[in-house]
Amino acid sequence: MSHQRYPSVDPKEPHSVSLKVLRLSRPSLVVQQPLPAPLSAPADDATPIPASLAYSANSGTNPEPFLLTPILNLPPSFGTAYVGETFSCTLSANHDIPPYPIESESTAASILPTPGSALAQQAKKKSVRDVRIEAEMKTPSATIPQKIVLQPTDPSAADKGDDDGKQGSGTDLEAGQSLQKIVNYDLHEEGNHVLVVTVSYYEATETSGRLRTFRKLYQFICKGSLIVRTKVGALPSPTTPSEGVGRRWAMEAQLENCSEDLMQLQGVRLELEPGFRYHDCNWEVSGGGKPVLHPGEVEQCCFVVEEEHQDAVAEDRDGRIIFGVLAISWRTEMGSKGFLSTGKLGTRAAAR
Repeated sequence: MSHQRYPSVDPKEPHSVSLKVLRLSRPSLVVQQPLPAPLSAPADDATPIPASLAYSANSGTNPEPFLLTPILNLPPSFGTAYVGETFSCTLSANHDIPPYPIESESTAASILPTPGSALAQQAKKKSVRDVRIEAEMKTPSATIPQKIVLQPTDPSAADKGDDDGKQGSGTDLEAGQSLQKIVNYDLHEEGNHVLVVTVSYYEATETSGRLRTFRKLYQFICKGSLIVRTKVGALPSPTTPSEGVGRRWAMEAQLENCSEDLMQLQGVRLELEPGFRYHDCNWEVSGGGKPVLHPGEVEQCCFVVEEEHQDAVAEDRDGRIIFGVLAISWRTEMGSKGFLSTGKLGTRAAAR
């Protein structure tokens, strides 16, 4: 995630507070290649060979040549952000400047070569008060950045009135202390996203004080995770009026995993407009296991949509009937949640 920093009010003097941003993501299991048994070993005396040379055959820690190890691997870089997932990162404002045992500018001038310089001012003991962190997200479709509600890392911080991005008192930081907040933002669209983080604080010395602020921009690209293709076909209506069913349609949905991660579908459901009901013809009804989609794989789903009674739903101006939206939820191989909702689905009304 690349970033660009806006210059502060006084670019010649460094800030007393620095900002660190780290994306929060789940680790993955380390993959190893099983080692084949040596050809020279007798078949009757052959013993299981560890899957990795890092394990000793006599230790018993990994006796089977299994592909996955019990070692967790942290992401080496920012990774890829996908639509439907929750983008999470931690924001840490750090008071980096250590306290100096210098109590006056004359003493600082006797130590530093240039009296009255920025270094001499830095040598004076400073205090950092009222530290605040604010975050906004710029999305491709929005012209105005959306303010993000920040979560405190310490649950007890909720009583101080400075969390969740609300107006309240900030946090005073001693040298070496940090103020941490967590960003959770649901990604809904593809394209370029920019996380805007603003840090403000009050810097005070023994004789003066001033309000300082700086801003950093973190840019990343959000990619699509699922491609959803739908097709609607009309079904013959029941001939018996006592069944109380109007028109009927068969809706087919094709879900393609276009991400680089494995995903397990948790649920595929229709959220219908008033006047409709549907029958699920998928694995959740048949009792089968939840489908697992590898990158590039496709899963077919089918629903039977029907009117609750005849003429229960009116057509719009274009002669279309709007059913509702398709809601899809999944989990990745390490348990991260994903959710995607399509636009409104429907079909053109056929002649009765």
